Amino acid sequence: MRRFIAEYLDWSLATVSSLSNLSLQCIVNNFEERPIYEELTSSEKDFIQNRVSLSLPLHFAANVFPDGVYWKRCCITEPKTVLDMVTLCKDHIKKLNIAQLLPPVKEPQTEDEEQASELTLANDDDKSGMDHFDFRILLDKLTNLEELHLVYKVKSCGMNFEWSMFEMTNRDCESLAKALKSCKTLKLFRLHLSHLEDKKCRLLVKYLLDHPSLRTLDFSHNVIGDSGARAIGKLLTKSKLEILNLYDNNIGGPGAKAIAHALSKNTTLVSLNLCLNRLKDEGGQAICKALLNNKTLLHLQLGANGVTWLTVLSLSSMLAQNNTLKSINLSCNTLGEVGGNALEEAMSHNTSVTECNIHLTDIEERRVSVINQMVWNNQFRKQETNPREKNTENAN
Repeated sequence: MRRFIAEYLDWSLATVSSLSNLSLQCIVNNFEERPIYEELTSSEKDFIQNRVSLSLPLHFAANVFPDGVYWKRCCITEPKTVLDMVTLCKDHIKKLNIAQLLPPVKEPQTEDEEQASELTLANDDDKSGMDHFDFRILLDKLTNLEELHLVYKVKSCGMNFEWSMFEMTNRDCESLAKALKSCKTLKLFRLHLSHLEDKKCRLLVKYLLDHPSLRTLDFSHNVIGDSGARAIGKLLTKSKLEILNLYDNNIGGPGAKAIAHALSKNTTLVSLNLCLNRLKDEGGQAICKALLNNKTLLHLQLGANGVTWLTVLSLSSMLAQNNTLKSINLSCNTLGEVGGNALEEAMSHNTSVTECNIHLTDIEERRVSVINQMVWNNQFRKQETNPREKNTENAN
């Protein structure tokens, strides 16, 4: 029996690639000339996608790889590379839609580092290792950006779930707020599904108070409460917002009163969405009374807020004097027979409302039909008096 000793002492048979892997690597090296792919097994396809060059022509790669690791590799880019690309195309970027933000991966700590972090944890709510992207280094360069759609969440976290994957840190919020202030061309800002609470909402609003071009603000699907709503009310008195979406938050009566106070003086807002909050009658009545002085709001949504016939009485009084409002959403509230009577009486004198959602409000079907007929009559009158608008709707 003979034995050969390699000059390289760490060498072993385990370091030698299998013949199948060598064959697959040969396919990878010559993939553009001979794209062998469909004949391979699932694991072999993964091998190819993990190693094939990312410089393949797009029209070629799109026809070979319908989905998979290859495209994920294409999307993973160093921040410096992204910023270099932004510098070249900044004049043409008007809309930025970020569907998820991944926090940096935390490096494993030594025992000494763990003990040190435990000592400082009580004084530091934000762990620097879990901060997300600093938007100041990006938005400053996008001089023509008009829309920013942003969400702090991870789409697929698996078993590695942490709440920090679904919310921004305090430093995230501060850097974003400063970036928004510097982005003077921004017209629409949407931050949703990000566990945005009162403290962070107030900070963002602080930097948006004097924004020159912001017209649409969407904070839907967050946890904003009354304190945050008061800050938003202040924003309504100073900004030129036209659309405000606060759908699915925790705003109660006091917060709604603050928004109502601002609404009574506001002259720019045309759409207000407060569905799925906790206004109750305290907040619902305040909003309706504010519209006695407001002549610009066209769309009001108060669905699923726990309001009753008391709010409808205030709404009815407002509809008798307000000929500006065009659509109302009162769905998923308990309005009952009294609310139905009041709304029917108000609609009999109103000619401006052309949409009225009263689904699931405990109003009897006969009265719902009567109210709907009045709404349809308003729609018909509007089309007759504005034939050009009618032709436009038909064309669409």
